[in-house]
Amino acid sequence: MRKFLQSMKVLQESQVKVVQLKMLQAGIRRKEWAVAVIFGRLVLPIVFGGTMIFLVYGTEMFKDWSPIKAYGLVAGTFILAYKAPDLYLKNAVTKRSHAIRKGLPDALDLLVICAEAGLTVDAAFHRVSRELGKAYPELGEEFSLTAIELGFLTDRRQAFENLATRIDLDAIRGVVTTMIQTEKYGTPLASALRVLSAEFRNERMMRAEEKAARLPAIMTVPLILFILPVLFIVILGPAACSINDALIK
Repeated sequence: MRKFLQSMKVLQESQVKVVQLKMLQAGIRRKEWAVAVIFGRLVLPIVFGGTMIFLVYGTEMFKDWSPIKAYGLVAGTFILAYKAPDLYLKNAVTKRSHAIRKGLPDALDLLVICAEAGLTVDAAFHRVSRELGKAYPELGEEFSLTAIELGFLTDRRQAFENLATRIDLDAIRGVVTTMIQTEKYGTPLASALRVLSAEFRNERMMRAEEKAARLPAIMTVPLILFILPVLFIVILGPAACSINDALIK
């Protein structure tokens, strides 16, 4: 695929790096798959778009459709096929970020306990990744990679920056900034992480309250479409039947 894309002169290193970053944030570690994503952008519109052109204009399947609707179907198929790999990656990144955000306060609490117990940062990340591996596998995997990088990288700052690169979350960037400042200035790690953990828990509670506040507005549409008509039938149905019987007699 790489040779084919290079022969078509549509493979750019900057484009590959952007796709590799998205794949990394989605939890896909194999960088060579970035070429497959770019190849899919080129091939999928040809396959699905060409098939739709044949179905619309070469058969009578959509003969009752107006020309504008038929053209819209073909154009929509081309656009959706082109965007399909990016949509898949975006959805994977969103799901993974949500799972990591959910377990981050618990991970920080464990880091605080490990720091207060006298463990080093490397050992603390190893311990937290092992404890959180079953409940939050995505976060446990990232912490495990960070612990490994802290052990063999000469620049420990780079290990924390790699963690922020692999996870597309502002909360993780805040944690990374705190860890870098702690490493640089020697500030107490436990107190800083405890404050961050409290902030993230409050943020999680605010998101839950926001979803609960939106619930009445969301339930209005099903209430009007499905519940109220049935309620009217149950209440007014017997009365309508009685009136009908009276008029017949």
